[in-house]
Amino acid sequence: MADCDSCPSKGKCGNDSGQCGIENNPLNKVKNIIGVMSGKGGVGKSTVSALLARELAAKGFSVGLMDADITGPSACRLMGLTGKRAYAQDDLIIPVENENGIKVLSLNLMLPDENQPVIWRGSLLSGCVKQFWLEALWGELDYLIVDMPPGTGDISLTVMQSIPLTGIVMVSVPQDMVNMIVSKSINMTKMLNIPILGLVENMSYIICPHCGEKIRIFSGENTDDFLKENGIELLGELPTDVTVSGMADNGYYKVKEEIAQEFVSITDNVIKAVEKLG
Repeated sequence: MADCDSCPSKGKCGNDSGQCGIENNPLNKVKNIIGVMSGKGGVGKSTVSALLARELAAKGFSVGLMDADITGPSACRLMGLTGKRAYAQDDLIIPVENENGIKVLSLNLMLPDENQPVIWRGSLLSGCVKQFWLEALWGELDYLIVDMPPGTGDISLTVMQSIPLTGIVMVSVPQDMVNMIVSKSINMTKMLNIPILGLVENMSYIICPHCGEKIRIFSGENTDDFLKENGIELLGELPTDVTVSGMADNGYYKVKEEIAQEFVSITDNVIKAVEKLG
């Protein structure tokens, strides 16, 4: 049964409690839940999720990161938790905290070998996501970031229908084909009446090491036209850079200062978008 009093979306979802399929764990008090979504894999969705979680924590917020990309989990590496294990206490899953104090829950925290595939059908995958929400002890959080799988499949639908999302951050790259696929995710989100906080465009450009000029490497459609067509805001652009692509191996603090500063702006824009929702 839905528990509106403990739901971050109370008063904002437009549904009566009798019609809502969302359940809540009364032990958890999560103020804002942000899904990070992409139309396809390989555009940097998980990296954006990790950077957003880390920057929110750096701003003094209490933060959690749920890795809902069950068949392609990467949060452990991105958050510096390779080899760590989650555990159960009083029938609840206890997320693992990283060095920044971010609570992280990923299937790789429960597997003996991160290289083993997860060969599950849709019902098991969806059930796992529900467990991560209902049976995990997140406690009191200002923000819970949900790293969603790419596309509009079972898990994405489960996240949107079972977790009281405050809003969605979309991630894309400036290519026509990718933008067409991302539009499907945008339209899915709108159909389910979940606010879209905006778009992060990854791999937007490279920075010339000699003159510092921004060089656009993709010949995709105009980003402004894409945003206008879909009715969403641009949260910010990230360049293609080896310190970002190598974040899982080298750690967040080896990301170039100018890129880290760009994500400060992106995070500020996310916070402003959340505040606008009231």
